[in-house]
Amino acid sequence: MSKRVYITGIGIICAIGNNVEQTLHSLLAERSGIGEITQFPTMHKGIIPMAEVKLTTSDLLKETGNEGRNDLTRTALLGMKAAREALLSAGIHDIRAYRTGLISATTVGGMDRSEGFYASYLADPAKGRMTDVVNHDCGDSTERVASHLGITDFVTTISTACSSSVNAIMFGANLIKTGQLDRVVVGGNDSVTKFTLNGFNTLMILDKTGCHPFDENRAGLTLGEGSAFLVLESEEVVGKEHKPILAEVSGYGNANDAYHQTASSPDGTGAFLAMLKAIAMSGLQPGDIDYVNVHGTGTQNNDLSEGVAMERIFGNDVPPFSSTKGYTGHTLGAAGAVEAVISVLTILHQTIFPNLNFSTPMKELHIRPVVAVTPRDPSLPIRHILSNSFGFGGNNSAIVLSKV
Repeated sequence: MSKRVYITGIGIICAIGNNVEQTLHSLLAERSGIGEITQFPTMHKGIIPMAEVKLTTSDLLKETGNEGRNDLTRTALLGMKAAREALLSAGIHDIRAYRTGLISATTVGGMDRSEGFYASYLADPAKGRMTDVVNHDCGDSTERVASHLGITDFVTTISTACSSSVNAIMFGANLIKTGQLDRVVVGGNDSVTKFTLNGFNTLMILDKTGCHPFDENRAGLTLGEGSAFLVLESEEVVGKEHKPILAEVSGYGNANDAYHQTASSPDGTGAFLAMLKAIAMSGLQPGDIDYVNVHGTGTQNNDLSEGVAMERIFGNDVPPFSSTKGYTGHTLGAAGAVEAVISVLTILHQTIFPNLNFSTPMKELHIRPVVAVTPRDPSLPIRHILSNSFGFGGNNSAIVLSKV
């Protein structure tokens, strides 16, 4: 059984880039992807911003070689594009050479096509086509991505709200560590829909000026869309194939504070336990963490809860931290994988990407995020990154990614 799990490939599509290279350039340029809604008609256009992928669904059909098809959701197409890039990044050309699995996360699933169905059905029930809603289930996008990649050994879906794709990474790492698979493609995908926009707006947690994570004057989150996948491989496969290693998944933890359906506990119990477990599993001490990619949604509740949890763990020595949701928006089920890819880029380029839109420290905390692109001093390399993802229902997850 593999004792170590390595990341050998990454792929991403989000509001700041259609691939890893474009995303990196936007991160370095401090260029946000938050802007006006364009992907669907809504009364909130021009009022509530979003972080949309800059490709239409028709564009995505072409990009993935599915032009002319009408049975694919936007969520599935985003996943296909990012997962294919991850495989190419890992240099995998024969998917059947080793036991390979796919674990994909989503919260929205095929909601975009369901919304289209109901609009046509209400206008004329005789024209409502059930073929437009068979893609609704979260598992549909996973099956489509698996088929696109040719993966058949193991395929499953995780939907634990905004911690979904970190849990996919954790599950994939476990499957490798226990010898059940040799490599796993892990990540998540979610598209913007009217359902998510209207739902979060009803909760009154959307910031009309774009999210301001960890700022005293924060007013809520900004919804985003996208997909990111990472290729995890066992140390045996990496050794046999002499593969380049991007990073190692050295620790992970999950905890549920069971406090509220949508809110985190004020003392950050779930976040505290998840981070503590991840650090302990990695064999590190809190002082060994060089950077934290925080969940940092920009809501009043999350940022206070997460900040309190970090101060509980790190005391007066909280590592440099930032939320990258000011770039990508909150991509829901894809968020953990999007931020894991960004964390890998942080390790590879030894550069911390800033917390955009920050100006005023929170009065309850003694900490403040990194606010400008910060190359690390070569004498003090970024070796270990803690990346957090916290979901509704108190499902809190954290992973430690390490430089090899």
